[in-house]
Amino acid sequence: MGAYQRYLKLQCNFSPNTVDAYLRDVQKLLSYLAEEGIAVAEVRLPHLQHFAAGLHDLGIGAASQCRILSGVRSFFRYLQTEGYITDDPTELLESPQTGRHLPDVLSTEEIDRMEAAIDLSKWEGHRNRAIIEVMFSCGLRVSELTHLKLSDIYADEGYLRIMGKGSKERLVPISGSALAELELWYDTRCHMDIRRGEEDYVFLNRRGSHLTRTMILIIVKRLALEAGIQKTVSPHTLRHSFATALLEGGANLRAIQAMLGHESIGTTEIYTHIDTTTLRREILEHHPRNRRQE
Repeated sequence: MGAYQRYLKLQCNFSPNTVDAYLRDVQKLLSYLAEEGIAVAEVRLPHLQHFAAGLHDLGIGAASQCRILSGVRSFFRYLQTEGYITDDPTELLESPQTGRHLPDVLSTEEIDRMEAAIDLSKWEGHRNRAIIEVMFSCGLRVSELTHLKLSDIYADEGYLRIMGKGSKERLVPISGSALAELELWYDTRCHMDIRRGEEDYVFLNRRGSHLTRTMILIIVKRLALEAGIQKTVSPHTLRHSFATALLEGGANLRAIQAMLGHESIGTTEIYTHIDTTTLRREILEHHPRNRRQE
């Protein structure tokens, strides 16, 4: 990174602040590649597309995504110029549009189709059903799902304990149908050879390690495709569908904001008088997964 830093400073003549920003953005990519076990020289367009999708699923805005991807392009142009790589994998990498648009929303029927597309004869079948059901029933961020622990699930009380952005903890009601899918996954999970240190993670891969954001993205996109859904679907789509289903069902908007762990919509004070009992009642009354069980 030292040589790249000198390149930005001397050849590109960037200001110190711009150099620091480019280095931070490239470090995000390098951290992702290290997590996925991909060497820089082996990076191809699909890897970068998954990285970009991960930025979106983390809730990073379109403008910030564009800035990060601009830094990534600069990094790979530098590597190609210096002869470290032959081809630039960012040539066909698209940036998100920064204009305002409404994200796609999945209906309950489309969620059911995705779950119906899952082959339950495979070992990961009940795991994938539980993933879809928990995301749709609880509105979790993909990072919150991948870090969900068995010790975070209070099944008797019907809550999940979620550590959100900025290490802020919140309690999220979970539907009976999601808990039922988790129990079916546990029947498979208990027979797995789980890696040391991974024992408390809920969702595991076949090697006994917790799933990454990229793997969740692949699972969701594949199921949408197999279900014949033509919309642009990502894990964030399920989170947005959760909120939309509640809003259309008549739930209190402030309760939805608190459920999602949002603070940008208003000041934290607007949530202070909404206790967990009220939140749970809002979800039980207005989310389609709960209404179905009545």
